[in-house]
Amino acid sequence: MGGVAHLVFGILGDITGLLLFLAPTITFKRIIKNKSTEQFSGIPYVMTILNCLLSSWYGLPFVSPNNLLVSVINGTGAAIEAIYVLIFLIFAPKREKGKILALLTFVLSIFAAVAFISLFVLHGNNRKIFCGFAAAIFSIIMYGSPLSIMRLVIKTKSVEFMPFFLSLFVFLCGTSWFIFGLLGRDPFVAVPNGFGSFLGAIQLILYAIYRNNKGETAKKPNSDGSLEMGLGEPRVQANREKQPNAAQNGHM
Repeated sequence: MGGVAHLVFGILGDITGLLLFLAPTITFKRIIKNKSTEQFSGIPYVMTILNCLLSSWYGLPFVSPNNLLVSVINGTGAAIEAIYVLIFLIFAPKREKGKILALLTFVLSIFAAVAFISLFVLHGNNRKIFCGFAAAIFSIIMYGSPLSIMRLVIKTKSVEFMPFFLSLFVFLCGTSWFIFGLLGRDPFVAVPNGFGSFLGAIQLILYAIYRNNKGETAKKPNSDGSLEMGLGEPRVQANREKQPNAAQNGHM
């Protein structure tokens, strides 16, 4: 029975994780339509690639057993994020392209180093621990990225930049993988996703509190309903925050 439940929550985690990874497609439709990245940042998508690669590597059978579904969704996520980064590079200004390419090189170097060490230096449980810590750290960083937006929601009493469905997907994805990790007795899956589930629940509570409140200083929502996921908020949002009396960025 435990094995069936483990599989079910793994599949649920894959489904909700896919929805989470697809959330920024609205933003990239806007970028393609306008042939410009405007003031959106490409950094979150590059960093998400690193998180996906590390988590996908951790889920491989020769690193950790019974975590293949972790590899499936994160391998898919890495491909999706790579498409986002490619689109961003096509339409970004020259200076921004250089910055993103440099960061992408750095990210791939980190993953290559982790993969090399785990393959040729570490073996058995030491390999699992090393890769697990690497994946868990970046998963926690990813899940913690909306903290600044949550602070903004409390400050402005407006959920303008914290889309409901994005918060819901974060909660469902984190909860599914948290239970998956508990059933599989894997702290490297359970702990970061338990953290994500908790933050997702807080976001939903904030949404319930402020959903009917435009806030004293909130502006109109983006006309395209752009959703963001990743590390840190888009610069377009940060710039709005700096304006006088003005009000989320968008698994293992």
